[in-house]
Amino acid sequence: MIGQKLPVIFLMGPTASGKTDLAIALRNYLPVDIISVDSALVYRGMDIGSAKPTPAELAAAPHKLIDIRDPSEPYSAADFVVDAEREIAAIHAQGRIPLLVGGTMLYFKALLDGLADMPEADPEIRAQIERDATQFGWPYVHAQLAQVDPAMAAVIHPNHSQRLSRALEVYRASGNTMTQLRVAQGLSDQMPFTERFNLVQLAISPRDRAVLHGRIATRFHKMVGTGLVDEVRVLYERGDLHEDLPAIRAVGYRQVWDFFEGRLNHEEMIERGIIATRQLAKRQITWLRSWEKNPNSRLNWLYTETEHGISHSKEEIVHCALNFIGSAAI
Repeated sequence: MIGQKLPVIFLMGPTASGKTDLAIALRNYLPVDIISVDSALVYRGMDIGSAKPTPAELAAAPHKLIDIRDPSEPYSAADFVVDAEREIAAIHAQGRIPLLVGGTMLYFKALLDGLADMPEADPEIRAQIERDATQFGWPYVHAQLAQVDPAMAAVIHPNHSQRLSRALEVYRASGNTMTQLRVAQGLSDQMPFTERFNLVQLAISPRDRAVLHGRIATRFHKMVGTGLVDEVRVLYERGDLHEDLPAIRAVGYRQVWDFFEGRLNHEEMIERGIIATRQLAKRQITWLRSWEKNPNSRLNWLYTETEHGISHSKEEIVHCALNFIGSAAI
């Protein structure tokens, strides 16, 4: 430990990169407790499509912030920050190390950089934005955001519908952009996460994008084969859920929902699910590649294969992670 700072470990990476396996393995070497950093794992009844750890895995390595919301209840980055800070403090109070694991990069960023207080959600404004997106496409909405908040538009992908909608909604509801609100609230003057904790940041990923794409396709087919459609059917038949909820918009769930709505046949559902998951992985990697530009970030990469394409063993990956952690004097 450096000075009086308590240790925290971030383990990030694209979907299907092996984050969960590595996190569970690290518990054999370090006194870590796992906090999930995943916007889909918070929802109950969404197990297969979210690649939620199995009951056996959770029994061996409990995860905080899993199964804490019903799918009808939105869960925001601000909610996550409150919950994660509470869990970090509780783990430290027990003399253990928080290990935050997941692929929702916005949540990690919110912890590192803080979040501004934003206006409450406005259903009417959001519905109008959704109508514009349906008629003209999300790039059109992105262009509208760029006109009023170019700084925020620069960091939000034109196809990231949820973040685009929220950013434009904030401006239309308050007359102020997200960027203006952050500056007005002096977030840059708050003590950064890295000044409060001895933070080690790890990112696990294949070197070759084709390897990741292969894992994604294999895993999605396995999800369908082990009951994803039945899992979504239960949600669909509840009657109180709809496709605009964050839970239902999650990758994989949205495509199966479209299958039940008759917009996709079974083969199209699988194809679109794989494509959407690949797009998610691409966004996650883009976030991670830009992470090092963040003054609060010192990212250590863990690659799952050598430069020559030879896969590292699980033990080799764990050893590499332990080396990075040890170099931070944790």
